[in-house]
Amino acid sequence: MMKIPSNGEAEALLDQAASLNPGPWVSHSIYVAQAAAAIAARNPEMDPQAAYILGYLHDIGRREGVTSMRHAVDGYRYLVGLGYPDAGRICLTHSYPIKSAAAGSSIWDGTEAEYRFVQEYLDQIEFTLYDRLIQLCDSIALPDGFCLMEKRLVDVVRRYGFNDLTILKWDAFFNIKAEFEAAIGQSIYRLLPGVIENTFN
Repeated sequence: MMKIPSNGEAEALLDQAASLNPGPWVSHSIYVAQAAAAIAARNPEMDPQAAYILGYLHDIGRREGVTSMRHAVDGYRYLVGLGYPDAGRICLTHSYPIKSAAAGSSIWDGTEAEYRFVQEYLDQIEFTLYDRLIQLCDSIALPDGFCLMEKRLVDVVRRYGFNDLTILKWDAFFNIKAEFEAAIGQSIYRLLPGVIENTFN
């Protein structure tokens, strides 16, 4: 059984984090959670309630303030410290669809030791369905709703730029999408309201 907060505990944690550092990341987190639950509900190997909570808290490290990639480490430490290592894991893995600490979507603003920790952590694990699911849902959720993956990926690059691993990351996201669509037998976009409106408006 995964060690994650209850629904009510997760809501309290996000509410507190939003009061510490309000911003569009909060609504983005809610949409990630909704997408994760909708997709997991069609996969017999997954628990949609657990998927919801993991998506809901994936960016909880932003409670520490306005940061870039450091939020992944901050979230991991925070939730592990509360006794929720499985939720903490997602805080770290959601940013890395490929196993390289250099693959973050924005600048590295942690310490060198933290960078080494991220790489060592990624080297020691195998991605689970839940890791992959939140990576996927993070790539299709804007603060104002769901969108085509292409729009979200371009949005991130416009804000933070390309690096040598950007195309490899994009390929990884599309591969994850294809894997989940094969598992559930339909396009993920059929499960999510407002994709057309949010993509093209």
